[in-house]
Amino acid sequence: MPPLIASQMSTLLTRRKSLSSHRTLTTFPPSSKDFSSNDFLSLSTSPLLRSHFLTELSSHPNFRLGSSGSRLLDGNSTYAEELESFIANFHKCEAALLFNSGFDANEGFFASVPQDGDVVVWDEMIHASVREGIKLSRAAKSVSFKHCDVDDLRRVLRDVKRGDRNVFIAVESLYSMDGDLAPLKQILDVVEREVGERGLVVVDEAHSTGVYGEKGRGLCCELGVEERVFARLHTFGKALGCNGAAILCSKLTREYLINYARPLIYTTAMGFPSLAAIKVVYSLMKEGKTDPLRIHLNELIIHMYQQLQTLHPYTTSSDLLQIPSEMPRSPIFALLMPDPRSLAKYCQEAGFVVRAIMPPTVPIGTQRVRVCLHAGNSREDVERLVGTIRNWLMLQRREVRERGCEGMREVFVKAVL
Repeated sequence: MPPLIASQMSTLLTRRKSLSSHRTLTTFPPSSKDFSSNDFLSLSTSPLLRSHFLTELSSHPNFRLGSSGSRLLDGNSTYAEELESFIANFHKCEAALLFNSGFDANEGFFASVPQDGDVVVWDEMIHASVREGIKLSRAAKSVSFKHCDVDDLRRVLRDVKRGDRNVFIAVESLYSMDGDLAPLKQILDVVEREVGERGLVVVDEAHSTGVYGEKGRGLCCELGVEERVFARLHTFGKALGCNGAAILCSKLTREYLINYARPLIYTTAMGFPSLAAIKVVYSLMKEGKTDPLRIHLNELIIHMYQQLQTLHPYTTSSDLLQIPSEMPRSPIFALLMPDPRSLAKYCQEAGFVVRAIMPPTVPIGTQRVRVCLHAGNSREDVERLVGTIRNWLMLQRREVRERGCEGMREVFVKAVL
């Protein structure tokens, strides 16, 4: 490698390490208990999904592995178009358009749909893919509002509502770091009141797909606000255990995206096996076969919260660990602490996969251990994980006491001398 670029990259990596934000790829033994991934319904390892998937493949014995081209060239198929109609009907929307990933879908949408002079308003905790799309867009202005703060959204909208331009409002239904739900009804009320029909709300349902709403249709459907939303993103790589994503929108918006969304136009389309997996999991949801998984997951959320409350005697100092004060409405628990890497490593060594989340992924001062529950976890798994956290807290308190005693001895010795 040429020395100049090697030196530049090494300097930047060294800087990132000094800021405790260096990233690495890791793997864990198959025996480890998953409390980290977004596979909320544990469908990626489900024998039910696997058997139905293999049946779907065998019913199309002449399928080809690759799509052989982009959707606009040779990668389209009747199967893909029928799947889009199935997904749209399931989520109670006029049309759907498949993308290879949620990142592609968000970037393609926000890079192409906002027109010259438009404004994009976004929750400050919105996915990075939305921000990347905004950077590429023709929008005249983009501005954030405080996370899930309806009053701040109102303030921002009043600043930008002058003129005839469209105002896109980008939010998520479930935020992946804090595990909190957006106040969608209040957001829609404020948007409709402040900017009227020019306010176009776009909801990223990546983390709520499969988990919320009747049969897993998402939070918009659970709240009955799907007709008030301009577009929705549903991804398949989290609770659905597959890969890919779909934008739910009007037929006109779908046609527009086919013509202007570059990640769709210039990307080889998903192959038949990927499409088949998506079709199978949506069929399972429609038939209600994932409902027991969602019910068990909700029971685990309650159990996890109750178990964490038993740690209060060991967290009298918030310097060690902050336990959620209210029961989360999602499977995501954020345990805020100054040194999350220490607890994450301790849990990993005990056979539990949890992750330390550091800046810049989360704001400085909000680093945490992120715990995600899954339908494949048991109540006993939860109890053992919390027991491991308790043991770590006891070790930390012991070290604090020992350091305190050592400090007192030093003071005593100095006083005698």
